Amino acid sequence: MKSGKASLTFIFITILIDVIGIGIIIPVIPSLIENLNGAGLSEASKIGGWLIFAYAIMQFFFAPVLGVLSDKFGRKPILLIALFGLGVDYFVHAFAPSLFWLFLGRILAGICGASFTVATAYIADISTPEKKAQNFGLIGAAFGLGFIVGPVIGGISGEIDVKLPFFIAGGLTLLNFIYGIFVLPESLPKEKRKKKINLLKANPLGSFHLLRRNTIVSGLAVSFFLLYLASHSVQATWTFYGMLKFDWDESTVGYSLGVVGIIVAIVQGLMVKHTVKWWGEQKTIFIGYVSWISGLLLFAFVTEGWMLFVVVLPYCFGGIATPTLQSTVSNEFGDTEQGELQGALTSLISLTAIFGPILMTNIFSYFTQESAPIQFPGAPFVLGAFFILVSFAITFRCFIGDKIRGFKKK
Repeated sequence: MKSGKASLTFIFITILIDVIGIGIIIPVIPSLIENLNGAGLSEASKIGGWLIFAYAIMQFFFAPVLGVLSDKFGRKPILLIALFGLGVDYFVHAFAPSLFWLFLGRILAGICGASFTVATAYIADISTPEKKAQNFGLIGAAFGLGFIVGPVIGGISGEIDVKLPFFIAGGLTLLNFIYGIFVLPESLPKEKRKKKINLLKANPLGSFHLLRRNTIVSGLAVSFFLLYLASHSVQATWTFYGMLKFDWDESTVGYSLGVVGIIVAIVQGLMVKHTVKWWGEQKTIFIGYVSWISGLLLFAFVTEGWMLFVVVLPYCFGGIATPTLQSTVSNEFGDTEQGELQGALTSLISLTAIFGPILMTNIFSYFTQESAPIQFPGAPFVLGAFFILVSFAITFRCFIGDKIRGFKKK
């Protein structure tokens, strides 16, 4: 089904509401950990890293499962099941009496959060090869808009009660589930579905065989891994960084993430299709890399809180590279492989979320403790910039060494 704008609108709204639910809880996680554990921000950052680990390792194992199941049974039913589970899970978070229950909630969230695999496969189903970069950019725009609304609501409501954002997130997600039942169309016709499920492929390691299709795809897969590993320098430490270095409260964190969301929405929703036309896919990717590295280094060394609101510009502009890389890889595979492929890519991303948050939050904790040899809260951002630099080198080598089918140089 290569229908157009209606289906794209449906999946865009579905992802948008889902991301609003995720963004709502971000500003209150540090306070929630402190309330349950009585730890300070430096110690709470390490616990926060392990919470992300619990989420990520479940997503790592279940992303390919949901992807393969959606290749067999269609995208819509798998997506709806995952959304319902995620909605219920937010209420588990809200009523968590201890860190054990908070971790249990993150495990369930990781299982259900693997629905991102199905959403990206849905986009691949309804997109022509030349439109995939633009349409994958809409996913980024949905994330951006979600992080405009979500963190702001979370920051404001979190000052009333740290559990209130979870109730709001749960309600929004269940509304999203109901919306999907009645409005979201199926994107994968029965004649294009897999006849049988290969259980060997319905696991993260088995699904990685797709990423070994040729040396270019393998190289870009490694680049993806490093890019998303670097992104956890921001995702895992942003809230703790702002609160510790600049004495931000929950609402300020929410507003800062709202600014990030606005920029991401503009870049990935409006600019990706134009940058590919202006510069070609290869230059778009490389310009994105340079912007990412510049943004991370600026994050590390700013001296005033307001500066973070400015230097998010180059960092977020780097987002023009991600959907373009994803489109390049996706065009190498057929319709019946998109669910499995997106499962493999989601598992690869989740693999970075297993190690990345622990790595980055422990580095943050080490360089913010009183016993640290040097007080440097920005250390995770410098490490992230290094990972992106290595990813840049690998991607550059892939593009000068060979061409991917359908890759257009300009």
